Amino acid sequence: MLKIGSATRIINGEIGSWVQGAGTFKRAESIRDDLEANALYIDDDDAQLLLISCDIVAIPSDTVSIARNKISKAIGIPERNVVIAGTHTHSAPSVIKTSYLKPVDDLYLENLTVWLEELARIAYDNAVPGRLGWGKGSAQIGYNRRCCWADDTHSMHWTPGRDDFTGLEGPDDPDHTVVAAFDADDHLIALLQNNTTHPTCFYGADFFSADCPGASRKFLREVLGPIPVLFFNGAFGDISIDDQLAPKENKTDRNQTMLRAAHMLTGETLRILHEMPSRVDLKVRHVFEDMPIDARLPEKVRLEWAKGILKKIDAGEQITPGQDAYWAWGIVDLDNRFAANPTDIIPIHAITIGELAIIAQPCELYCRFGLDIKRRSPFSSTAIIGIADGYCGYCPTIEGIMGGGYSGEPISWTRLSEQAGYKIVDRASLLLRKLMTNR
Repeated sequence: MLKIGSATRIINGEIGSWVQGAGTFKRAESIRDDLEANALYIDDDDAQLLLISCDIVAIPSDTVSIARNKISKAIGIPERNVVIAGTHTHSAPSVIKTSYLKPVDDLYLENLTVWLEELARIAYDNAVPGRLGWGKGSAQIGYNRRCCWADDTHSMHWTPGRDDFTGLEGPDDPDHTVVAAFDADDHLIALLQNNTTHPTCFYGADFFSADCPGASRKFLREVLGPIPVLFFNGAFGDISIDDQLAPKENKTDRNQTMLRAAHMLTGETLRILHEMPSRVDLKVRHVFEDMPIDARLPEKVRLEWAKGILKKIDAGEQITPGQDAYWAWGIVDLDNRFAANPTDIIPIHAITIGELAIIAQPCELYCRFGLDIKRRSPFSSTAIIGIADGYCGYCPTIEGIMGGGYSGEPISWTRLSEQAGYKIVDRASLLLRKLMTNR
């Protein structure tokens, strides 16, 4: 018999603390809309699973490990049956080090582990007999953002004033997956949404905001009541909320861009929910594997350049506040962390809820890899969750690495080897086959 619990908790940072955006230096002067953590707990007698979605850019692997341990002790769930992910809003506290000049909010991360333990306790205590349903549709809220140029270089976004554009580097993925949880009296007790985009409408803002996932959550609650709503992002490493091919004069203000995406998410979720069957006997299965992956190191000439930039900053010289500062930091940090042992650990989770399969992993996977996992899956529908169970940065394709540019060249958060994404696809496919065989 299924037992299901859910919970919501506000996880706002302090006014005056740093906002995440990588190349920007703003402090939060206000809270535009609350940042939340939302949890869904499932127990089908054979397995326990706790899914947590946080309105944050990503959650460092060390912080995830501490939170998992606290949660395991609090509610008795195996540590690795707890999957915690960020939505990737950039208008949240600074928790991923992407700049030499902007610190990580360590106090916020300490508080977050306590809040997540409290959230898990509430979700566990709220668990009641229930049923689950899922459905799949389409909502185009993300577009490939890697632009190719005649000189064989690639950039992460359109570069104004150039007429040598030769096309986009990769695909996008409009798949929209919804999981709904009901109690025994048919009351909706939680929703999970999964889609693929970069929720960066308020990048560089001086306030905290959950961006389009938060706005969609608000719209859903206006219709469905104050239920927990989880948002899990997909394989979004090379995806933008902006269409690079749209006429540039058609661009609206950032709030309108955010509202467009939020309304599309909300409308498709409500449509799927209206048509969705649900069952009390859906089985939940979960396996995971920690996979070692080689890391790429910076070329010596780039490392020397980066060290020179940081020396200039230390000497008080004026440096371009955007790319030079965070690129130099990323190169030096990569060398400091991985030169002695160029290996990273990638945790991969395979989850099934009936015929719905979910792959969760800690990277900003390029979209192609997510599509490859879906294509190879033996299940009727497969969803991808990114930046889950820690954060291991961008995972580009060979084309992305050849094209270079941000999210292509090796820096601390684009450190994985050329083979990494392909190995993740292989291992995810193997885990899904294992679940299909053993069900």
